[in-house]
Amino acid sequence: MFWFKQNKEPERFYLLPGMGGRALRRKRKVFLIWSIVAGLITAAIVATGLYFAHLQ
Repeated sequence: MFWFKQNKEPERFYLLPGMGGRALRRKRKVFLIWSIVAGLITAAIVATGLYFAHLQ
């Protein structure tokens, strides 16, 4: 059957350290925490700007 590949070796890939398992979960948790912190800071800056814009 000619439509099946005979050599599957080029399709093989390996995970490097930090790309799976506990390291990946730890990395995603750090990204989540920093995303929440950045969102809170941005929201605070926008809220402060709107507050002072409303006073004038």
